[in-house]
Parts: sequence; C-alpha cells; structure tokens
Amino acid sequence: QVRLVESGGGLVQAGGSLRLSCVVSGIIVSNNVMGWYRQAPGKQRELVASISSGGSTNYGDSMKGRFTISRDNAKKTTYLQMNSLKPEDTAVYYCNYRFLTNTYWGQGTQVTVSS
Repeated sequence: QVRLVESGGGLVQAGGSLRLSCVVSGIIVSNNVMGWYRQAPGKQRELVASISSGGSTNYGDSMKGRFTISRDNAKKTTYLQMNSLKPEDTAVYYCNYRFLTNTYWGQGTQVTVSS
C-alpha cells in the first residue's frame, strides 16, 4: 500500500518562505507523477505544482515564479519550496502520487501565512 507523509508546514509571516517535503513508501513504480495540492476553507482543492518522474513540472497560475517543486527519486521524496508567501497561500497542503489510474494522497500539512 502506498503511503505519503508530508512535513514542513507551519506559521510564517507574509513574504517568508517554507519548504514542504513528502516521502512516499509502499508500492513504487517508475513512471509516476508527484504533486502538491492545497485546499483553503470553503474553497475547492487546487493544483499547486506537479512533477513527473522525468522531471517535467506544472504549476498553478498563482504559484508560478514563487514556488518550486523538485524530487529526489532515490529518496522517494518530493519537495515544495515556497517563497514570497502571501496570506492567500494559507491552506492545507496535500501531497499527491499518481501512476496509471491510481491516485494517492497524504494526510495534509497546514500552512498559515500571517499578514
């Protein structure tokens, strides 16, 4: 069974930075996509960023230029570096792992940006 464990969330002032990490364990396949989504209270879950096993990346529009996703395949880990954080970035951030038609989620980590 695939298990995703996130870490690195917390409280930060506007303009600050945070780095999230997500470690995947269990069944691992070569061709997969790892990503981050977020959900703020009263809003739908939205894509933050994703990265394929080959390194191709995709970002949500409001994150471009501020967030950077990366991965270490040997450590089965993906990272999300978040810079220039804004209060509107406050949300629960979820790690996501996909291969073929299978999708797995982490438990989420809270990111709170104070103004």
